[in-house]
Amino acid sequence: MILAAGLVGVLLGASAMALAPGAPVSGQDRAAIEKIVHDYILAHPEIIPEAMERLQAREIAKVVDANRKAIETPFAGAWAGAADGDVVLVEFFDYACGYCRASQPDVERLLKEDKKLKVVWREFPVLGEDSRKAALVSLAAAEAGKYKAFHDKLFALGRPSPDAVKSAQAAAGTSASPSASPRFDAEIEKNYDLARALSLTGTPAFIVGGKVLQGAVGYDALKDAIVEARAKK
Repeated sequence: MILAAGLVGVLLGASAMALAPGAPVSGQDRAAIEKIVHDYILAHPEIIPEAMERLQAREIAKVVDANRKAIETPFAGAWAGAADGDVVLVEFFDYACGYCRASQPDVERLLKEDKKLKVVWREFPVLGEDSRKAALVSLAAAEAGKYKAFHDKLFALGRPSPDAVKSAQAAAGTSASPSASPRFDAEIEKNYDLARALSLTGTPAFIVGGKVLQGAVGYDALKDAIVEARAKK
């Protein structure tokens, strides 16, 4: 309610300024303008949720811009596509997340179709101990230059059980262990911090340009976000 009330105040003030750009607005004129806007909002309350969504999107875009380097810089080899892509699609994911698994074909399709796209994966294990252990092994595979092969195979196998992780390692040709490297724990903690800053509520979550898309939004939504981000460059 506080946010909505504040938003109404912003709308009223902005409307008065927009109707008289660069010119002084008298108290009487301002009151008349605000009365018109106020009555319109009461007659069309459906504009409030839309306006709030836009306001929240702008605030999130500011957070993305402030943290862009940390968000878009991959850990070792945890990326695919164009090394100097003009658009970067970042996915926060969990190997135990069925929606992440369902989104995998959409990401692969985008990589195949768009030769200027770079995809960066951020380990965001939130679904239990197996998720975190799989994320640590995944980061070890990234350092060994085997990330994509491990990533694809583990998703193909289903939930990240210890046996599935071992099978994915074998298929990727790596036996790298995360046990000796505090860097992997630090990377996951950094991703948790980024997720909190971006108000991510689960997995998958995608960041493209200044947009955050939460959930398995599908190929079309991801494609549209990429097109929009490219157009703004």
